[in-house]
Amino acid sequence: MAELCLGANVFGWTADREASFAVLDAFVDAGGTMIDTADSYTWRAPGNSGGESETILGEWMSARGNRDAVRIATKVGALPGREGLSADNVAKAARDSLRRMGTDRIDLYYAHRDDPDTAQEETLDAFDGLVRDGLVREIGASNFSAERLRSALEISERDGLTAFTAIQPHYNLMERDDYEASLAPLAESSNLACYPYFGLAKGFLTGKYRPDSPAPETPRAEGASAYLDSRGRSVLAGLDEIAAGHEVPVPAVALAWLAAQPTVTAPIASARTVEQLAGLLPARTLELTHDERRFLSYLSATS
Repeated sequence: MAELCLGANVFGWTADREASFAVLDAFVDAGGTMIDTADSYTWRAPGNSGGESETILGEWMSARGNRDAVRIATKVGALPGREGLSADNVAKAARDSLRRMGTDRIDLYYAHRDDPDTAQEETLDAFDGLVRDGLVREIGASNFSAERLRSALEISERDGLTAFTAIQPHYNLMERDDYEASLAPLAESSNLACYPYFGLAKGFLTGKYRPDSPAPETPRAEGASAYLDSRGRSVLAGLDEIAAGHEVPVPAVALAWLAAQPTVTAPIASARTVEQLAGLLPARTLELTHDERRFLSYLSATS
């Protein structure tokens, strides 16, 4: 059974507390265990300042008494006013996240994005301190180039510091080149877990965006509609065909392709309603054939 990581970026944004609780309950009831959030989710929403997703997640875990049944990943470095990966910011942000989530540890703590203005030694030493203090179990890198990720791994090995064990890149059927050319080989050689974000290409791979049809009025509609070129239309047609053959929703096929890629541990996908989540969950048990995976790879290739 393939793992699926539930993206919590919509909680406190397009999903209010009640809707978020319902999605989380349904995800866990279906056997899901990993949830991905960040301290910056979602500061852009009117009235928000960041940390809303973590707060809702913490309230849900407290209400359900199920902290030990889930694995929580969160991030540091992208919240306005708390940007960067300085030692002071990493330490303070981690404790803020722990407080908002009402927990004593973070299972996987990501650097949300690279910080070229802070020495990697300083950042890695701060992460190592959190691990040694028992506040963080593992650390990861999100939105890092292969060069900077390799450098961080080398520093950790050289200095005897806790090393990144996971990466979170932008990777899906429509966004393949950067990851497959540079990060994938490093992930494989360094045995890094990979949890791609935007697994459904900002919603495009749900099948909601079609030629000659009005785009859904969602916050990501513009980004998703940008994929609706000849390649995007071909990918949608391929997904439709395979989904019909397996009698599953289109997004489940897109996620199943992603989950089957050699270096991928689990794709991340979010849902703001239980109905949307139902379209994702079949990816956990869907096994595409070799020919189906190869067909989708062919349709989505850029050259």
